[in-house]
Amino acid sequence: MRIAYVCCDPGVPVFGCKGCSVHVQEVLREFLRRGAKVDLFATRLGGEPPEDLRNLAVHKIKLGKRKNANSREADLLAANETVTKALESNGPYDLVYERYSLGSYAAMEHARDWKVPSLLEANSPLIEEQAQYRTLFDRGGAEQATRRTMSAAGAVLAVSEAVTDYVFKHRRTTEEVHVIPNGVDTDRFSVNSASTVSPEQQEFTIGFIGTLKPWHGVASLLEAFGILAASEPSARLLIVGDGPERERLERQAANLQEGVEKKIQFTGAVLPSEIPALLGSMDVAVAPYLPQESFYFSPLKLFEYMAAGIPTVASEIGQIPQIINHGETGLLYRPGDTLALAQALVEMCQQPGIRVQMGNAAQDLAIRKFTWKAVVTRILKITESLRSSDSVIPRPHFQRHKNHFTKRPTY
Repeated sequence: MRIAYVCCDPGVPVFGCKGCSVHVQEVLREFLRRGAKVDLFATRLGGEPPEDLRNLAVHKIKLGKRKNANSREADLLAANETVTKALESNGPYDLVYERYSLGSYAAMEHARDWKVPSLLEANSPLIEEQAQYRTLFDRGGAEQATRRTMSAAGAVLAVSEAVTDYVFKHRRTTEEVHVIPNGVDTDRFSVNSASTVSPEQQEFTIGFIGTLKPWHGVASLLEAFGILAASEPSARLLIVGDGPERERLERQAANLQEGVEKKIQFTGAVLPSEIPALLGSMDVAVAPYLPQESFYFSPLKLFEYMAAGIPTVASEIGQIPQIINHGETGLLYRPGDTLALAQALVEMCQQPGIRVQMGNAAQDLAIRKFTWKAVVTRILKITESLRSSDSVIPRPHFQRHKNHFTKRPTY
């Protein structure tokens, strides 16, 4: 099976350390494990591929030398011609898979025109996200491109129910829209089973992993930790990740009561390969999201926390209550309620035996339900369904040879 994986979002370094990077790598990794031959088309590579992804055929989609955010949007639209030519010259493919990005529509339209199964992975309402948190000059152009790609896609894979609302708005049909939450490679964390954690340990380590952005609520976590540290001298806080909020958060940590700052560590950005060991040093992990009108995330951190056998304290918002079972695999609290977060951390600190039970239950649930293997199995089942439907007509396969196509038999 030949698969074209397309990611035209310059904010996603496919071989980088961000959560979106991990998502791309894990899907690619699972495709390769199934024996597929995968061509990656991306605007931003973010470094060299990991050793187990070296078999990918990597095609860099070049963007213009943008001078400002306005020209960036024009460059993304102009890249559609480049993507079309790249797919035509390197194909044909049995599946075209794309991570939805602003301005990109060529991959889905190419697949539609060539009668090839196509899947569009939608991770967020990008137009609203861009307008609210960054800068969006040409909203009309972004909406038109989104309508084109979502209409052309054979199926759209939304990471959460909230994202499907955005998909319906632009696709204008509920047909072939599937909710597939994110997952985790549980094998990476198998050595960090919660069953090895000693209830008699001297330190109680709280951890957070993620990009330091306002809506992640790390400021609330710092405040809650200050409350906890006043009564629990064994507590320490490990914040793994980097982002635009880091400097402000470090200042906040420095202004906590005397001595608390020394118990807080900011690691900065780390490689995905370092995450399992860092999680192994934690006793409880936190996802302190703030209240939001539309919480559309399927947080990767939750699945990694669970796979590492760590109980989670998380905001009860969006998809999270469907992942974390309150009282069984972690504790949930009202978003933005710093006192409730602090109390949940106190409970975790004072009940080491319960922590171990919750962590083991969380790990078991991740293995049974939330693996990337299960995610890609669903992806391939949807692909087969598209291939057998009337929307995808079998066509002759062609093999490139000396700059032209020659017909080869289909088996």
